[in-house]
Amino acid sequence: MIIKNKTIVDDDWTILRLAQNETAKNVMVPAGKIIVPLKVWLEQREQLLDRNELGVWIASDERPEMLKDDLDKFTVIAVDFPKFSDGRGYSIAYYLRARFGYTGELRAIGDVLRDQMFYLQRVGFDAFAPRPDRNIQDALKGLTDFSEVYQASVDKKMPLFRRVQRNGNAVDN
Repeated sequence: MIIKNKTIVDDDWTILRLAQNETAKNVMVPAGKIIVPLKVWLEQREQLLDRNELGVWIASDERPEMLKDDLDKFTVIAVDFPKFSDGRGYSIAYYLRARFGYTGELRAIGDVLRDQMFYLQRVGFDAFAPRPDRNIQDALKGLTDFSEVYQASVDKKMPLFRRVQRNGNAVDN
């Protein structure tokens, strides 16, 4: 189960993670809806180009720029959070949405907790795979922890002080 577009849905995608003896070059990519590591995409790009249902996941120490010419090839792009305190995935998501114009599903995977959900959606994530040891219903509530935001981001292009007139009347985003 994952959270997608603020709803809990079945996850019909498989995330490919390399086993200890596998390399990006020699790993066999199974058929079906599969999300491969960026390094597998880079090594096996020519063999994978014809796949209709293909996703890629980016590790927190990898650069989204490596995908900017191939974004239209992926139904889903996932960003891996190896641990809760590693915030580099926020920047990766922001770059994919704001700088590179990616419009497909952007999924947070790995050590994803409720406390992150609201902020993850602000930078462009629309799908979340919370840690399996956590309650997904509780994680879903994390998307609505706050009713207003001050800063500009992917979800709100203007900061609050520009969205509200001095007399208190809101202006359009």
